Amino acid sequence: MSRALPLAAMFAVGACAAPSGPTPTLAPRAAEAIDPRVPVVAATVQRQVDPTLASRLADLIGRAQRAEGAFVVAAGEAQRLAGFAGAPQSEGWIVAQQALTTAVAARAPITQALADIDATGSAQIAKNGGIAPPDLAAIEAAAAQVGAIDRSQAQVIEQLQARIGG
Repeated sequence: MSRALPLAAMFAVGACAAPSGPTPTLAPRAAEAIDPRVPVVAATVQRQVDPTLASRLADLIGRAQRAEGAFVVAAGEAQRLAGFAGAPQSEGWIVAQQALTTAVAARAPITQALADIDATGSAQIAKNGGIAPPDLAAIEAAAAQVGAIDRSQAQVIEQLQARIGG
């Protein structure tokens, strides 16, 4: 046992020895020299809007604009019949409610166009892993244009509902 003690002490002292190789330094690393407040400039390729995307968006905008005419006719009829609506549950009120329902149904192509514009953007992301800035601008412009039609129609429907009541 007396021999084991000096042998154990020798191993313990050896374990405390410094590792071989370069010693770590406390000098700043290269990455630490970069100022985090400076924006990183991304190298983007400037290009025109994808022609297929532009064609698809133009088609959706055109469909929404054509559908707007049908809505105007249906809303006009609902507006006319709202003047004769009478008391809730009366014959005139029921006819005005039906006309209002027809006007609401006439909005379907507009809401479908908005959904298709969103789906087109999602498809671009899935296909390419992102959307190029010109394509994104075209998608946003189409959504804003069709969205303006949608908001205008929604306002007309709200006014008709308030006028007819029930």
